Amino acid sequence: MSVEPEKLLPVQPAHQLPVRTEAQRWLVTGLWLEQAVGMLGGEPKCCKSFLALDLAVAVASGTACLRQFPVPTAGRVLLYAAEDALHIVRRRLEGICAAAQVSFEDLDVQVITAPTVRLDLSADRERLERTVETLKPRLLVLDPFVRLHRIDENASGEVAPLLAYLRELQRRHAISVLVVHHAKKGGARMRAGQALRGSSELHAWGDSNLYLRRMENQLTLTVEHRAAPSLSPIDLELAQRGESLALQIPSSAQPTPEAPLPTSVDERIINALSDADHPLSAAELRSLCSARKATFYARLEDLTRAGRLSRSPEGYRLAATA
Repeated sequence: MSVEPEKLLPVQPAHQLPVRTEAQRWLVTGLWLEQAVGMLGGEPKCCKSFLALDLAVAVASGTACLRQFPVPTAGRVLLYAAEDALHIVRRRLEGICAAAQVSFEDLDVQVITAPTVRLDLSADRERLERTVETLKPRLLVLDPFVRLHRIDENASGEVAPLLAYLRELQRRHAISVLVVHHAKKGGARMRAGQALRGSSELHAWGDSNLYLRRMENQLTLTVEHRAAPSLSPIDLELAQRGESLALQIPSSAQPTPEAPLPTSVDERIINALSDADHPLSAAELRSLCSARKATFYARLEDLTRAGRLSRSPEGYRLAATA
């Protein structure tokens, strides 16, 4: 029995799903995946809002977050800071811009000035969606979760629909969504995600999650991703430089740069040919690159056409300009 197409969900063969390069994979390299939803959690006085604003400045200006983590593509940020007066938000953004050597006047961070935004109310959800649709941000920052609703955070049946709305917003408008949330009291010794206050739905929801913890005078950032390796814990400090106040990685704790693993098909092809001492056939190259056949041959053709590879009867090699 045939079924009318409009009554079916849209489907696509797995091998036709889009492929992303490493640069397209990250909103903030190492810290936040592109078009990810997630939580920035921590107990009170752990500088959660400072880190959220640092991420906002980095994405809006295209500069490295914490002066360490690159932003492949800059874009507008939409920010709702529910717990801080607007003049405090301005002062903090100015300080972070000064630390990042970014022009505050040119910063494309759009701040929602409404006194309340209730995501458990359909009218406010519709207003937020229209705002996102109109402004087209790359990143939406909501700080904090507790000010966005009047639901029971411990009841998964009440939390799940609100998170589902944010997920739908992210997918419909191809944005990243960062929600600042509090950790449980005394949760410093628990696994970071489990220390988030409320339902376990909050931890499970995130594609990228950041957790701040303070043990005595030591502030530590833990990073967690659903679909990428997580970084080792990062020590942070809130530093005052003149009138500027911003988070930074202490000089004694600067991570040692590591060579990134080649993840895009282009990188795998280039690296394989760089390591070879003779031309490689397409079959030999593909066996080294572990890429899907259609994607591999398409990228091989494009790299050759672009002059990065040369082809001879013996096989492929890097062109002189590659």
